[in-house]
Amino acid sequence: MCQRTADRLKGAGIGSFFRPRDLQPLAISFAALQRLVAAGGVEKVGRALYRLTAAEITEQYSRAAVCARVPGAILCLLTALSYHDIGTQIQRHVWIAIPHKARAPRVPEFQLRIVRFSGKYLEVGVESVLLDGVRARITNPARTVVDCFRLRRLVGHDVALEAIKWAIRDRKTTPAEIYSVAKACRAQSLVGPYLNLLQV
Repeated sequence: MCQRTADRLKGAGIGSFFRPRDLQPLAISFAALQRLVAAGGVEKVGRALYRLTAAEITEQYSRAAVCARVPGAILCLLTALSYHDIGTQIQRHVWIAIPHKARAPRVPEFQLRIVRFSGKYLEVGVESVLLDGVRARITNPARTVVDCFRLRRLVGHDVALEAIKWAIRDRKTTPAEIYSVAKACRAQSLVGPYLNLLQV
């Protein structure tokens, strides 16, 4: 029975990580979930967070787990740089953005850095991706570069400079895309001069 339930999870598109509430549409009870844990088909990762035991552990592990636990979060800044393979920064924390008035999530199993976005900043340059089967939101390369300038007090000016150079050099995005996002985020005065220098 547990194997059939595990197969149902996979067949229904449940990602490597999930919360008990994600099972409600499948009519899988909490008791059935506990049987899966006891049988070894599922493991508890943290408070209200589970993963399929058979799922391969990849470099997306921490990002996917956090997005499963905080589904409204947006991966950003150093985490987005790492995901897009921009620059040389080592991701020691999972950087997420949440709505300005949202309650700060507690995910003690992972080190989080939380920033707050509001209004258009929750949508401009934000894309949807799958991380180990978990639906996640993340800033695209252009938005990530712009955010590094906007929030350089958090990540450092050197990180912002490296991000814009690498993103353009490696064709992760274009100067035009960066400027368009910067304009939408009212950050063209921060980003524009560096774009001009790089295009000389």
